[in-house]
Amino acid sequence: MARWNGFWSRRTDVQRVELYTKVSLYLGVWSLALLWALSPSPAAFEGPAAIAAVVVTIAVMGAIGTWGVHVALAHPNGVDPNAPDARRLLIGTGVAILVLLAWGSTLPQVPATVVMGTVFTSAAWVVGAMPKWFAIVTGVVLYAVGSLVLDADPAAALVWVAFYVFLLFILRVSLWVLWVVQELDEARGVQSRLAVAEERLRFSRDVHDVLGRHLSTIAVRSELAARLADRDAQRAGEEMLRVRSAAQEALREARALARGYRETDLQAELDGATSLLASAGIQSRCDLAALPARLHEPAGWVIREAITNVLRHADAEEVIVEWLGDPAGAGTLIVRNDGAHPADPTAVGGSGISGLRERLAPLGATLTVQREDDRFALVAGFPADVVGD
Repeated sequence: MARWNGFWSRRTDVQRVELYTKVSLYLGVWSLALLWALSPSPAAFEGPAAIAAVVVTIAVMGAIGTWGVHVALAHPNGVDPNAPDARRLLIGTGVAILVLLAWGSTLPQVPATVVMGTVFTSAAWVVGAMPKWFAIVTGVVLYAVGSLVLDADPAAALVWVAFYVFLLFILRVSLWVLWVVQELDEARGVQSRLAVAEERLRFSRDVHDVLGRHLSTIAVRSELAARLADRDAQRAGEEMLRVRSAAQEALREARALARGYRETDLQAELDGATSLLASAGIQSRCDLAALPARLHEPAGWVIREAITNVLRHADAEEVIVEWLGDPAGAGTLIVRNDGAHPADPTAVGGSGISGLRERLAPLGATLTVQREDDRFALVAGFPADVVGD
């Protein structure tokens, strides 16, 4: 008992649905084959030939149905009749149906309804997963040919069609359920992979922010220390101590980032930016008194990226950071600087601004770049529903 429970419990929900569908359909195939083969009256089974015919009927119907269900399960979203495996199945089924019709025409003691029941049942398992038009055409052709070969009552023959449609419905619904379950499982897998990719992207952006700013700080202060080495050794030593402090801070933030504990502190960003700009000989002015508290973190992202770009791509003399509030509740954060290097039309550009734009998008915020001569501005616009307290 434990082994059978393990056989079931070790399977995923999707595998259980697949197993249930396969077992149900295969049982249906052989159960109906047995039913139709044994449905004639006892008198029809007299003699070895009649018994052999019953065995052959069960074997043929079971083989056709098993083959058809196997192909259908391999293509739960639909089978193309022109596919190689479908063509082989149709040819084999056509030959088998001709054999069943010939057998029925030579056994007058077997009712025509029984013979056509075997034919329509076999055909339903085969064309059930194929296009609707193909299933309809097959039903019409079998109805016409069966009526002519067996000389059956056309009105009574409608029972064959009704049973044929019922089997088509059962097979299509089973395959549809299986396909939906497989699609949902695949979508869940894709969602999991996207979540991992988004987390990696978020981590890479944070690494870019942390290391970009600190490396810029280290580069500026190291260059300043090198210039002061011959003129003012004491101050050069102080600058190198600041370089060491910046490296240690970068290491600390990188470790916190890896553990997921790091948050952006706006005041720390402003203090670091002001100190860094002063070391580079750049004046700074900041007016963020009216900035809502809930925007401190995204504002820190913008300021960090803007200051990094100033140090890398400008010979600035002044940087201005300001918040412009709107009476309607919206607001704009602007970071301006002069001394911007001329834009290179052949340059590919970095990923900092595009990454920042993607981080701001879920907040409904926009990020634009404004350039006029050597004046450059990074502008982040926040809608009212984000700004309002």
